[in-house]
Amino acid sequence: MLIHIERGNRKEELNFSGKVAELLSELKINPETVLVAKNNELVTADDELGDKDEVRILSVISGG
Repeated sequence: MLIHIERGNRKEELNFSGKVAELLSELKINPETVLVAKNNELVTADDELGDKDEVRILSVISGG
């Protein structure tokens, strides 16, 4: 799986199959601070990821 992490402009190659929440936990990323896209579509924490997916982890920015 190719993972693009917006924060730090990182790219990682990782063998992973499982839920989005499990991936974020493995990467030590707080799920409340990011949005996750699988193959260019937003997904939820319960969605499944496969080893052939391309995943983008995008930082959430809020302001007021």
